[in-house]
Amino acid sequence: MPGIQQFDTTMRLLQKVLDLRSKNQEVIGSNIANAETPGYEAKSFQFEDQLRSAMADKGMRSVPAQPGHIPLAPGNLEQVNGTIAITKDTTGLGDKNTVSVDQEMVKLSQNEILYETAVTMLNKKLSILKYAANGGA
Repeated sequence: MPGIQQFDTTMRLLQKVLDLRSKNQEVIGSNIANAETPGYEAKSFQFEDQLRSAMADKGMRSVPAQPGHIPLAPGNLEQVNGTIAITKDTTGLGDKNTVSVDQEMVKLSQNEILYETAVTMLNKKLSILKYAANGGA
């Protein structure tokens, strides 16, 4: 959807949210698939803070003081990629697998609901545009 980027900020945001939610779904699915794998460390995909920061900037980019410095936060939506965090085993008991299937199922449900919400919002936005393009008919 390259034309959307110049068209509407809301649609760009919803597109990015759908992409990030899909990545989150992959990480959660991987955790569930490896729930019985000895030594597997659960992963979590975190992007909400980066997304919130990019939206708070409203297009204003944080500029590093020196060319080699890393920006504090993404300056726009395109720079939001999320990060993967690994849950280490701190108990020292069992097979050292850190996946909790119950927690992963809750994350899966929550992610699915938020994904469907973004799809619904995008559909509403497109319906409004279609209505306007048809002259209100």
